[in-house]
Amino acid sequence: MKTNGILTGKFVLLLGIGCAVMVASGTDANANPIPLPPSINLAIGDQRELGKVQPATPEGDAAITQYVNFMIGLSLGGSGHVIIGPHNALVTRSMNNFGSLPGPATLALRGTGTTINLGTQFTYNYLFAHYGGPGGGFAEVWYVGNLNGSISIPATGFGHGLSGWALFTAPGGAVPDGGTTVMLLGAALGALGMARRFLKI
Repeated sequence: MKTNGILTGKFVLLLGIGCAVMVASGTDANANPIPLPPSINLAIGDQRELGKVQPATPEGDAAITQYVNFMIGLSLGGSGHVIIGPHNALVTRSMNNFGSLPGPATLALRGTGTTINLGTQFTYNYLFAHYGGPGGGFAEVWYVGNLNGSISIPATGFGHGLSGWALFTAPGGAVPDGGTTVMLLGAALGALGMARRFLKI
């Protein structure tokens, strides 16, 4: 009888530990945003717009990286000039609030076409698209830090055709569920170790 009582007590203790870990895991899952659908169409001036560059000249790797990093540093609705040689580009930040933006941005990939594969969530942070035209055209920049999968961007903007795009990464960007998951995993393993010790007769 005594053995059965001890086993029942240990079972209840183990069950309580398991429930605590599950509740903690559920709370953590609710705290993180649910990934957006894998197919998204971005538009000029939409809710994902970070800002614009006009005219977006020059278009070299160093120049477009400078535009994006300057934009990251602007306040909501702010603007300023990036001067590269004889070129004076007006960089404007949208009123869309994405919270604390990771930076500095680093160029990761360039391409052409309206369909872009962002891969898994949090791989890239910023998308720069250049729309060519007389006088350099303009560039649209979107925040894509929490998007994943295949997205589409407009083929034209303000009458100018898309000439190319670039994806940027940034250190210190959001890492999906990193530290909390490790902490929960440690707690669960610790609970299993304790339960194993208690259940020994």
